[in-house]
Amino acid sequence: MTNPVRKGLLLVVSGPSGVGKTTIVHEVIRRLGGEFSVSATTRARTERERDGVDYHFVDQTIFQRWIDEGRFLEFAQVFGRSWYGTLQDQVEQALGEGKLIVLDIDVQGARSVKQRMPRAFTVFVLPPDEDTLLKRLHARGREDEAAIERRFAEAKTEIDFARTSGVYNAFVVNDDLELAIDQLCDLVRAR
Repeated sequence: MTNPVRKGLLLVVSGPSGVGKTTIVHEVIRRLGGEFSVSATTRARTERERDGVDYHFVDQTIFQRWIDEGRFLEFAQVFGRSWYGTLQDQVEQALGEGKLIVLDIDVQGARSVKQRMPRAFTVFVLPPDEDTLLKRLHARGREDEAAIERRFAEAKTEIDFARTSGVYNAFVVNDDLELAIDQLCDLVRAR
């Protein structure tokens, strides 16, 4: 009896700031044995970070060459400074090994990934309602009121895009964290 070929799954999870997607993603990875894709970045490495484990740290010239060569599934410049991107060959290698690979990226990145890898399973995490999201943004205590209002406006735009773009295969509402984690795990298992 031969072993069946097991194909991996590329899971793309997006959601606005404050919705709890990173917490959900970490728990889904823990429960299902998945792994994060290691992104490339032009930002400086901190003392605690390891090249090739936390990120692939490269300079601007190399990053631009990789853009020109079409090596990224998605890439973006963050806050007008550093570049970040997901390397397609690494994702394809992991998928070929039958792994669950997870990307926690924004809606524009998800659209790029879906265009380049239509079989990717894309999930958007929604807040139960706008008031709850705004309360969560305040509760994080990381930013001043102007930054919170900016993130809240961005969140509404992202949610609208997610609902109307056709990029996402499924939606998970994070009203109850455990329920949201269970729901995403069930969606991934079914896929």
